[in-house]
Amino acid sequence: MISINNVTVSFGSWNLLDCINFHIGENDRIGLVGKNGAGKSTLMKLITGEQSPSGGSIDKPADLKIGYLPQIMEHHRGHSVMEEALSVFHYIHEMEEELARITVQLAERTDYESREYADLIERMNEINDSLALEGGLSPRAQAQKVLFGLGFKEDELDRLTETFSQGWNMRIELAKILLSQPDVLLLDEPTNHLDIESIEWFEDYLKAFRGAVLLVSHDRTFLDNVTSRTVEILLGHVNDYKVPYSQYVVLRAERLAQQTAAFQNQQRMIEKTEDFINRFRYKPTKSNQVQSRIKALEKLDRIEIDETDHSAISLRFPPAQRSGDVVFKGTDLMVGYPQKVVFRDAQIEIKRGEKVALIGRNGEGKTTLMRVIMRELDPIEGEARVGHNVRIGYFAQNQEDILDPSQTVFGTLDSIAVGDIRTRLRDLLGAFLFKGEDIDKKVSVLSGGERARLGMAKLMLSPYNVLALDEPTNHMDIRSKDILKQALKSFDGTLIVVSHDRDFLDGLVDKLYEFREGRVMEHLGSVQDFLRKRKLETLQELERRFPGTEEKLASEEKSRQAKNYQQQKSLNKEQRKLQNCISFLEKEIARVENRMGEIEKMLAQPGEKDDVMELTREYLEFKRALDAHTEEWTSLMEQLEN
Repeated sequence: MISINNVTVSFGSWNLLDCINFHIGENDRIGLVGKNGAGKSTLMKLITGEQSPSGGSIDKPADLKIGYLPQIMEHHRGHSVMEEALSVFHYIHEMEEELARITVQLAERTDYESREYADLIERMNEINDSLALEGGLSPRAQAQKVLFGLGFKEDELDRLTETFSQGWNMRIELAKILLSQPDVLLLDEPTNHLDIESIEWFEDYLKAFRGAVLLVSHDRTFLDNVTSRTVEILLGHVNDYKVPYSQYVVLRAERLAQQTAAFQNQQRMIEKTEDFINRFRYKPTKSNQVQSRIKALEKLDRIEIDETDHSAISLRFPPAQRSGDVVFKGTDLMVGYPQKVVFRDAQIEIKRGEKVALIGRNGEGKTTLMRVIMRELDPIEGEARVGHNVRIGYFAQNQEDILDPSQTVFGTLDSIAVGDIRTRLRDLLGAFLFKGEDIDKKVSVLSGGERARLGMAKLMLSPYNVLALDEPTNHMDIRSKDILKQALKSFDGTLIVVSHDRDFLDGLVDKLYEFREGRVMEHLGSVQDFLRKRKLETLQELERRFPGTEEKLASEEKSRQAKNYQQQKSLNKEQRKLQNCISFLEKEIARVENRMGEIEKMLAQPGEKDDVMELTREYLEFKRALDAHTEEWTSLMEQLEN
């Protein structure tokens, strides 16, 4: 479907991509991996045509529909969330308007035997067939389903897009891409602004997606759950593995080990052969053997070991001074802003040495609580108290706002460093992969991953005993995330982290505070324990949001809170309801098919009083109804089987 042929991208004498080749099939699920700056985003722009290669070509069908989600995008203003999502269905309205115009023309014309009349009939049939293919849920219902899955609430769908954050506007753009039903999805770090529940919904969506997916993500679990193939960009070259990410890591290590062993064996053989040649080169009795060995070496296919980029951040937090037993305690907290209360009645206690995650839907108060802990925001009600001898190092989510864009990388640290550490700033920056001329770069030109590394380097300048990290892994490559995770596990102070990255949190934290619907709930245990506990409730919550009356929502909420017996009883009732709907649809399908058969006979041998045009229209209407009934019957059967 898409062929990348000998593609090169050069900047002066340096090649970012060097004669790379691979193919994207129509149902491929590909994880595109590599370090920050390896060329992953560039490759996506090449495929979309936003950027041209220095050499080579990218071949794709002219009618291929690509849905591309870049890391940074422009957001539309002046429309509500629903209006913006429905904008992708403009073509349906255009077809319906054209159909209405054709119908009027056919009613007014009497030149039934003309070519123009036949063309109108043919176009009407084409439009009806296209609209029939769009059968099933209405555009609004489709939009609601996707928007709810991505975390929007029903009362937010009529809000203007400019009243939402950049992260929420990214979700709107993602919803539009999914609703447009592309042939290929190119997704550049789509989970950066999604919470855990939305990520799980998105995973299920991608598993059912009929098309190809090329995905850049630093979420190892997301890659494993969604992809079945891994394409690695390494030092300008591409290596293609037909396995998900975790298996790729194993296979890559095995491949390197096999190459190394084969290379070493060959080198020993070459060394022995060269030693024989040097010893007997001038001995007449050995001349034939010497010449034979020389020719063998000349023909030898030399084994090479894949180049490997070993550069990685080197991270170990300074020892933490002892703080009081309670690091932070919030009692009866009501927190928010003049225009909105974010959460209320919260009881939060974080003790020395605990590693705690703040999780939940974006906008529910995780970053707001961080501001309370940092004393940047006072609670509206209740008491927020920071413990004795607590020194907090804060990594803010919006590094682009915190860092001075006019400063250089070196100047950013030099302006705040005090004492002996000032003599070791170059070493510290080197540990975070800022080497040579990199330290003179302006912050304004740094990538998201580089800004994250620079922000983390700032935390190393003082021996904090509490680290408060708000989405620290956004834009970090997988290797850097792993190193940060190990450093945090070894950190002997207290950790408070906001993150949606399940793999990063797993094994790192043992206590979670969930922010949900204006409440803060404590969960003891790992993130996997939390997900297992919340999985069923999450699915039911999505169903509760999908459209209906207030009475239906209240009924479903009551059902969600019922005991296991009531849940099972409700499930049986739902199955009976499905069976009744299926039975009804089967009768309708039989009725429609019978009527279509009758019309077909009449059209084959029309009588004097038969209106052929009216019969044709009636037949097409029944055909559309049959397609819709059949699709609904198939969907209900799948629900019943599951």
